[in-house]
Amino acid sequence: MTYTVGLLHPGSMGSAFGAQLRAGGHLVLWCPDGRSDATRRRAEHAGLEAAALPELISRSDMLLSLCPPAAAEETAAQVAELGMANASTIYVEANAVSPSRVQRIADRLAPMPVIDAAVVGSPPVGGKSPTLYMSGPGEKADRIAELFAGTDVQTHVLGDSIGQASALKLAYSSYQKVSRVLAAVAYGAADTYGVADELLVIAAKRNRSYLVETDYIPKTAARAWRWGPELEDAAALLADAGLPDSLMRAAAATLARWDGNKDEHLNIAEALEVLRVEGGLDNLS
Repeated sequence: MTYTVGLLHPGSMGSAFGAQLRAGGHLVLWCPDGRSDATRRRAEHAGLEAAALPELISRSDMLLSLCPPAAAEETAAQVAELGMANASTIYVEANAVSPSRVQRIADRLAPMPVIDAAVVGSPPVGGKSPTLYMSGPGEKADRIAELFAGTDVQTHVLGDSIGQASALKLAYSSYQKVSRVLAAVAYGAADTYGVADELLVIAAKRNRSYLVETDYIPKTAARAWRWGPELEDAAALLADAGLPDSLMRAAAATLARWDGNKDEHLNIAEALEVLRVEGGLDNLS
């Protein structure tokens, strides 16, 4: 079955998704109003059809929002303000935003059903195959999965609850992107003191992500009393090298939450509970 999809908007990720949908035989609309020349070129290259926003909404079976995260709510608001929301058009919120923001978007667009979605991986070009994770009403999520059948975009439905896909995306990117920043400042500090090559030799001995080693979380808690002061000294090293030290000091402050658990044998759940801010789970209810 073929669908008409309204794409908001053809950035690098959006245009690549649009091209995949076009290759699958679907009609993809985009709105040129206020968009840059670069966006126009991407849309033309992907074979997208231009339409004013009201026409785009009225003709689309699905609306796919792939825009800068800061613009996600504004983009949804533009759709909502036209007063054309209906239960037959599915809005796919596929930006890297928090679960609470996705819920606000869903509330604003009602009765239009909203699928919480998240892209993990690079744009689907040159043989790359990202995964579109989804959560929300099962029947609607299945229709989106059908939309991408046979394309380079993989799909995975997580469950029926709004917030699951966005939480997964931000949990992963919080580690991935902060790790990149830490790698930059660590290398910069080593380079300042002429030991960058030796740092890379040490780093090359590890080929597994720390993120998969969840059994080390309780060990980190038990050792936090020693690690915290070490990271304070690491922050001083960065400052002396003229590099930002705020992330390192934030890590030391996080470790300080475990100061009362010196050498204790906690399990993962107990260790994480110590880290939680009181009342921090209220938004999940």
